[in-house]
Amino acid sequence: MAFIPSYINLFERGDLSKRVQLLKELLRECRLCPRECGINRLEGEIGFCQAGSELTISSAFPHFGEEAPLVGYHGSGTIFLTHCNLRCIFCQNYDISHLGNGERITSSDMARIMARLQEIGCHNINFVTPTHYAPQIISSLPEAIERGLRLPIVYNCSGYESIEVIRLLEGIVDIYMPDVKYMDEQYSRRFSNAPDYPEVIKEILKEMHRQVGDLVTNSKGIAERGLLIRHLVMPNGVASSEAVLKFIAEEISVHSYINIMDQYRPEYQAHEYLEINRRITHQEYLEAIQWAKHYRLYRGF
Repeated sequence: MAFIPSYINLFERGDLSKRVQLLKELLRECRLCPRECGINRLEGEIGFCQAGSELTISSAFPHFGEEAPLVGYHGSGTIFLTHCNLRCIFCQNYDISHLGNGERITSSDMARIMARLQEIGCHNINFVTPTHYAPQIISSLPEAIERGLRLPIVYNCSGYESIEVIRLLEGIVDIYMPDVKYMDEQYSRRFSNAPDYPEVIKEILKEMHRQVGDLVTNSKGIAERGLLIRHLVMPNGVASSEAVLKFIAEEISVHSYINIMDQYRPEYQAHEYLEINRRITHQEYLEAIQWAKHYRLYRGF
C-alpha cells in the first residue's frame, strides 16, 4: 500500500486550515515554547529565540548525513531554519541558531521548496529547529499539498517544546525527531538557560510517542512514521546518558529508535566552561552504548 502522510487527511477534511489559525494565534502573545515570552510576533516583537514573524531559512537540500532511515537512497529533504528557542552555549550551528544567518522567505516560497525537494527524490521533508516557526511552516502546507506534496514531515527539534503546540501538530507530523539533551536541571540551566528542560522533555516524549508510536520503516528501510530519538553524549556526564536511556526504555518504549551521537565538540562558548571544553572520550561513548543495551534498547545507536 502506498504511503499517505497524515496531513493529507486533515487537508481533505478541511481541518488543516483550522490548525493553522490556532497556531498563528499563539504568535500574538508568543507561547510556542516553554519560555512563553508573551510578545506579539505578528507585530514584529522579538523574544528569546530572536525570530520574527517571517520564515527565515539558512538552506534547503537533500541531506545524506542524517540517520539511515531518513536518508534512504536519495537523501532527507532538509530545511534549516534560523534562530532557536533553546540557544545552547555549545551549539554547533551557532551561526544559524544564534546569529540568525539566513534568508527571509514567504509561505509560498516554502511550499515551492518542499515540492522541489520531493521532485528531486528526497524521502521526507526534514525541518531542522522548527519550534519557533511552527505556525508559519504549517501555513505553507496547503499550497505544498496542492503542488503535489506527499512526503512525511520530520519535526527535527531540541525537545524543548510546548505541549500545546505538539498537540496541535497531531495528524500533521509523521516523524518526530527530538534531540534529548539533559536529564539534570543543573546542566540544562547552566548550558541552555532552561532549568525545566528535564521535566519538559519527559512530557513531550510521551506525547510524541502517543501520536506516532515507534519508528516504522517501509520494505526499503525508509522511515514513514514514528518517533526517532537523538541523544548527544557529552563530556563528564553532562548529558545524563544513563538517565535518558533508562527513561526511554521504561517510560516510552524499548522499541524506540535512538541515535546515540558521538560528535560533540566544544563550539561557540563551550570553551568558557571546564566541564564541556573537550570532546568526549571513546570510553564515554561506549558507556552510553552499554547503558542502552543494559536497558534492552536495540534499535539505532
